[in-house]
Amino acid sequence: MRHPPSFRARRALVTLLTAALAALVPSTVAVPAQAAAASPPSRATAAPSSAAAAPGAGYWHTDGRRILDAQNQPVRMAGINWFGFETSNYVAHGLWSRDYKSMIDQMKTLGYNTVRLPYSDDIFKGTRPNGITYAGGLNADLQGLDSLQVMDKIVGYAGSTGLKVVLDRHRPDSSAQSALWYTSAVPEATWIADLKALAARYQGNTAVIGIDLHNEPHDPACWGCGDTSTDWRLAAERAGNAVLSVNPSLLVFVEGVQTVNGQSTWWGGNLAGVATAPVRLNVADRLVYSAHDYATSVAQQPWFSDPSFPANMPAVWDKYWGYVFKQNIAPVWLGEFGTTLQSAVDQKWLAALVDYLRPTSTYGADSFNWTFWSWNPNSGDTGGILKDDWQTVDTVKDGYLTGIKAPDFSGGGGGGGDTTAPSAPTGLAVTGTTASSVSLSWKASTDDTGVTGYDVYRGTARAGQATGTSFTDTGLTAGTRYDYTVRARDAAGNTSLASASVTATTAGTGGSSGCKATYKVSSDWGSGFNADVTVTNTGTSPTRSWQVTWEWPGDQTISSMWNASYGQAGRTVTASNADHNGAVAAGASTGFGFGAAPGGAGSPVLSCRAG
Repeated sequence: MRHPPSFRARRALVTLLTAALAALVPSTVAVPAQAAAASPPSRATAAPSSAAAAPGAGYWHTDGRRILDAQNQPVRMAGINWFGFETSNYVAHGLWSRDYKSMIDQMKTLGYNTVRLPYSDDIFKGTRPNGITYAGGLNADLQGLDSLQVMDKIVGYAGSTGLKVVLDRHRPDSSAQSALWYTSAVPEATWIADLKALAARYQGNTAVIGIDLHNEPHDPACWGCGDTSTDWRLAAERAGNAVLSVNPSLLVFVEGVQTVNGQSTWWGGNLAGVATAPVRLNVADRLVYSAHDYATSVAQQPWFSDPSFPANMPAVWDKYWGYVFKQNIAPVWLGEFGTTLQSAVDQKWLAALVDYLRPTSTYGADSFNWTFWSWNPNSGDTGGILKDDWQTVDTVKDGYLTGIKAPDFSGGGGGGGDTTAPSAPTGLAVTGTTASSVSLSWKASTDDTGVTGYDVYRGTARAGQATGTSFTDTGLTAGTRYDYTVRARDAAGNTSLASASVTATTAGTGGSSGCKATYKVSSDWGSGFNADVTVTNTGTSPTRSWQVTWEWPGDQTISSMWNASYGQAGRTVTASNADHNGAVAAGASTGFGFGAAPGGAGSPVLSCRAG
């Protein structure tokens, strides 16, 4: 069926409104936004040695339905879409709230190993990004850069942490998605020239594993019809071979269309034509087919109302794109799939799709590859892994994906030169406080060429730099709680992951008052759960701060927390108030919530201390 007029109009409207809002924001102000076949025989000629690097090293190639790294080790892309370069912000969204490095670190911490970066051809015109905050030292190294230079920084840092990047030509320009790969304003020649420019720009940088040639071709785009103005299969061959003429080591990702032989599905999701008209590239073992699939929060489809739903879904996916993998024709990458997860139908759809994509624990890298839509919360018809504050993780949505995540590509690295980041600092501790200062110390990081210094962060703002392993933050407010992390850097500019955070409260006047904390599980899906904690002031005067501690009865681990900061050492968790809820009037209550895994934790005994 054809998509209703509202299908992508809603997404485009939300994106345009968000872009307009961000463009109005001064660049120094942070603004919140809202049964499987058996493994195929390998055609690889060299088996990985026992001393092989971590999976992901070097450029990648294909072998039947699998993707292999430079040492012929199978890899599985399990990632996230981070959009924005394709909009009139001309840069990945959310940088109006956070530092780009902290977002990439969070992606990696959550277990994603690949980032799909959508862009439009506008970024080749020297565009300057807008909607980036530089307050408090955030995104400091992006100031004065154009959009492509910012993309360089994001790609470089992602590669230094072990993440891989797929560049996605999402739109001809920032105004809207196009059915075909060209428009009157952006002809095919421009599309191909810009693809070749990207291939040349990142040549030698193995963080960029490939290019998605064009996002979501749809009617009147056809597959195998022979009309060069509408045949997406022929256009993909022209563009793919142009990319490989510049860098023959890249993977070429080719999406489907909407309609083949009168049968329609999601835009870009129909690969039925591959069976009789496969894409032909001049370089062998570089082709990956890509599909998109969505739930009812994007649009209705007839299969959602089938009486057998969701048991009917594997046959639907087999028909349109799954057969390409199951028949060992080529690897299949589900480049986009997502939902707000608000309806029971969508919840059943996502659970069935995750199972269809093959759990990593059972199949390893002999699986479908994927990147979830989206990291951003400002996707109007799907929402994101992040909630509207651009910080908090939607642990329910993320939890559905746990079983199909895969090990990172620590051996992949970036392009030439030193791309190895230092180890994250450990042992960060508060060594002293006064009414206006906090003193910190930590253990030294290690690096292949040597650590040159440390950046100390107070919350998300950089508080200062140190060449040694101690630092005193001054000019603070009395009786106030502060959170700190530390990152190491080397001479090449590689930056480590953040240390574990610590909390410090500056000295102040006034006495202590008591508090109590109660605990309630709000949802438990087995592999993880969410819980809410209520903190009540049992004293006779207002609190300035509070802290709740408990010990898990099992091996539970906190994955995210909102309205409080936390630290976990073994089974012991310490949660401290956020800036906005430390002051609680006598007899009043506040609270916080968190996500953790695995489920079935029961109710631990909580202790509460107020200050």
